[in-house]
This record gives sequence, structure tokens and C-alpha cells, in this order.
Amino acid sequence: MSEYGEKLEGKLGELEEEFAKTQSNKATHKHLGILKSKIARIKKEVVEASKKQKGEGYFVKKSGDGTVALVGFPSAGKSSLINRLTDIKSKTAHYAFTTTTIIPAIMIHRDAHIQIFDLPGLIEEAHKGAGGGASVLSAIKSADLLVFVIGADDRRCNLDFILHELESFRIYVNKEMPKVQVKRMEKGGGVKIEVNRSGMDDNTVKEIFKAVGEYNAYVQIWDRLSEDELVAIISKRSRYINGIVALNKIDLREDYEKLAERISRKYGMEVVPISATNSTNIDAMKEAIYMNLGLIRIWLKPRLRSERATPMTTKRGYTVGEVARLVHTEIVNELKCAYVKGKSVKFANQRVGAEHVLEDGDTVTFIT
Repeated sequence: MSEYGEKLEGKLGELEEEFAKTQSNKATHKHLGILKSKIARIKKEVVEASKKQKGEGYFVKKSGDGTVALVGFPSAGKSSLINRLTDIKSKTAHYAFTTTTIIPAIMIHRDAHIQIFDLPGLIEEAHKGAGGGASVLSAIKSADLLVFVIGADDRRCNLDFILHELESFRIYVNKEMPKVQVKRMEKGGGVKIEVNRSGMDDNTVKEIFKAVGEYNAYVQIWDRLSEDELVAIISKRSRYINGIVALNKIDLREDYEKLAERISRKYGMEVVPISATNSTNIDAMKEAIYMNLGLIRIWLKPRLRSERATPMTTKRGYTVGEVARLVHTEIVNELKCAYVKGKSVKFANQRVGAEHVLEDGDTVTFIT
């Protein structure tokens, strides 16, 4: 970390220690509010300082129908897994830190083209820049799904450390983004709290807004959230991403099924037991990735019977109109209706409107 970043961390530690030692009562209420404000401001500066650190190979342009990041400890088998999921041959070895840059590849499953990132392993203090961690975490923010690769031979087998590093960088896994509405207004109005279900008092919320440079706004907070989450949302630095677990190297542990169940129960994530070395359950891993990305396959059928239907991958919950827009803007502008065959309709070739929600495997014929 840079000298400036180290100074910020030192100051942050001092403020947090003072806050922890100060008893909460009427006499100290204002002082605690000021401390919270200062802590919020410095945390924002720490994130900004970390984002400025650079590392080679840590930017990859997103492509395909979805982007997946393989995240885990060094030597957990991420490179071996990406080799099985895709046609790339990432370097592997029996020692840590084999991967020193981000390696992208494409996995094809159910006609979907899914981009996979093989990332360097995370180490302690990664969110502060250790081991190029800030660059790795910035890349993780671009993913649509995280696959936590854990070695079954690693007796720790817990995600606490990794999830802590992610949350310290404002990445929240398998959480709904709290509903916070902020309407900026002209200078002089101040911060006005219209709804506050955050769990913090109004004065604390106002101090946080001021600490991040928001002095005039109408605020509605509809969900409970932490101070760190509020800072990240106001600063537009937070990212909420779904995650699943690839429990790798199951060939090295007989009780892997019990371990998988324990991990799933503790962290509330889907766990897929695999062996990248022996290609065990790789198809199940591909299917889990596809399903957790929320992808579906729609077949577009032309009006002429002589032409064959073609597949198209899109997000679950898309309507006929949204799919038409993806195909071409002229189609959605002139769309009268569509004929659909599949799970989303009661009978084959049912006529539907633009707001009809499609399901996986549906065949659609647009009528303009």
C-alpha cells in the first residue's frame, strides 16, 4: 500500500479504537456522532486510495452472456477448474500463487457463452492492497456471479476470511441491496430524513451523508443496513453479487458430502462437490453456473416455415418486448404481438403481448 494509504489506515484505526472505548450516553452522544462521521469519511478515502493502485493484467473487458469470477485461497484449484470448464489451458502447479494475472476464458453451456475469470488467490489484507488485492477485488466487482473455490483438503474450509475481505471492499455476497432513495436538492436545504428504517438514528445518518460530501438531499431508507453499507451506497461503490461454492479436490476427502452440507448450511450457498483433476461433476458445475446466472434460452422462429429457429440466451424474467429490443430496435417499435410455444403459455402458438414473461425453452415468433 502507498504511504498515503498507510496513513489513512493508521488514522482509521485510531478513530475506531477511540469509538470502541467511548461509552454511549447523553453526554457522549454528539462526540460519538462526530467520530462516526470521521470514520465514514476516512473509509471512503481508503477505498479510493486502494482503487488507484495498479497491477498488470487486472483489467478484462466483459463479454458473453454473463461473467463469472473464480475466487478463493491460493492453490485451491481455480486454474485446474477453469481448464475443465473452458478450452483454455491455464498454468497449474502444486504451489501457491501460480496465477499472477487475471485469465479470461469462455465456457459454452446450453448455447450460452459465459466468460470465466481465473483470479489470483486472495491473501490477508487484500482490501488494503496486499498481494495486488485491490486490483483483484476491483475485477471481482465486474462479475455477475462468484464461484468460491475451496479445497476439500484444506481443513479450514471456511469462507469467513474471504467474505470479510470482500465486504471490506464493499462487495456483498448473496444479499439484497438495501433500498435507499436519495433525491439531491439545491444548496441550503440540508439533509432531510423522510424515512429511516436503517437501525441508526437520524443524526448518525445525517453525519454519514455529510462525511461523504452530500449536504443537501431528501433521504428515504427502507431497509436495515450498516454504516459501511450506507457509505458505499451513497458513494456508489457497493456491489451485490450472488455466489456459489465449488468444493474442489473431493477425491482427497472421504467425508466431502458432510463437509459440503456443513458449508451450505453455514453460509447459505449452493455447494457443488467437484474434482477438477479427475473431471468429477464438471457438468454439474456448469449447470450450477448457468442457473445461478439466471440465464434462459429462447428460440426465435422466423415466420417462414422453411427457415429454422435459432437460440438466443437472455436473462430470466425477460418479456417478449425486452427480447425483441435485444434482437433489433425496429422489431420492438413495430411489434404487434408474438406467438409463443413453451412453458410460459397454456397452449402451443398462443398469441401474447409485449409484456408477456418468457421462460427457458420458449419458442417465439414476432409479428410486426
